Amino acid sequence: MKQLLCLAALALPLCAQVKIAQQGPEKIAVEIDGKPFTEFHIGQPKPYLAPLRAASGTIVTRGYPMRQDVFGENRDHPHHRGLWFTHGEVNDWDFWANEENQKGVGKGRGTIALKKVERARGGAKSGVIEASFEWSGGGQPLLTEHRRMIFHADPELRTIDFDVTFTAADQITFGDTKEGTFAIRLAPELEEAQPRRIPEPKRTGRMVASTGKQTEKEVWGSRAAWVDYYGTIQGEPLGIAIMDHPENPRHPTYWHSRAYGLFAANPFGVSDFERDKTKNGAITLKKGEKMRFRYRVVIHPGDTQSAGIAALYKAYTGGRLR
Repeated sequence: MKQLLCLAALALPLCAQVKIAQQGPEKIAVEIDGKPFTEFHIGQPKPYLAPLRAASGTIVTRGYPMRQDVFGENRDHPHHRGLWFTHGEVNDWDFWANEENQKGVGKGRGTIALKKVERARGGAKSGVIEASFEWSGGGQPLLTEHRRMIFHADPELRTIDFDVTFTAADQITFGDTKEGTFAIRLAPELEEAQPRRIPEPKRTGRMVASTGKQTEKEVWGSRAAWVDYYGTIQGEPLGIAIMDHPENPRHPTYWHSRAYGLFAANPFGVSDFERDKTKNGAITLKKGEKMRFRYRVVIHPGDTQSAGIAALYKAYTGGRLR
């Protein structure tokens, strides 16, 4: 009997629906139900997930700048890499536009370096990656980021829970700027606006907020508990929702979401979003103080209504995230 139990235990990882494996020093691969889902890139200048795929296998994020050969992509904003979490002003260092070919604003480019991969483990229903990173400006540590990402198995959905805690290495300020923060750059078909110089593929995207507001004109700069961005890729209706946890700072968050496919929750850029320079959305942490953020990302078939995004958000906030 003991031998049989041991054999069963050894077989469990082979049957796991979520498989997570480190592939070299700068990449961790995530596979769900035997199909690739995404890769966690952990090299400088920042960590990011790319590409992201729907349960069908369709890629829903832009390939550029990691790939240069994807038809019909807009090759702007080289710092828009898949899904990432950075900010444009931390003690006046730019962690948003911080590619090697960019100068950054303020004091210049900040960098985010891996400290340690603490856990990378799959499972029958979910898998987890935990890692810590150091945010530095001019070679001086500003923040430690501890990140936990849970990847859930589901026949139709691809769901990721993010739990990120920052600890200040010195007194630091997340500045008031629209350039941030928890962001995704979408595949071209999911963009709202058709670039004049790129006739194909057809842009079909539409963003919808929890408040009922739609399109960039209404959603950009507004506050909402969630925003869903959906469209059609090669005839397949798909969407991505970002959900803001009720305990996040300044919930419901502001949205820096653009018709060209940028899709970002940003609680800091109040003066930009309110179009009122007398307001200040900066948040300061003293040395040793912490600030926590939680988000859920859901990649789904269909549009906002058919996917039941409002109900999925209710489930997210019902105590299931630990």
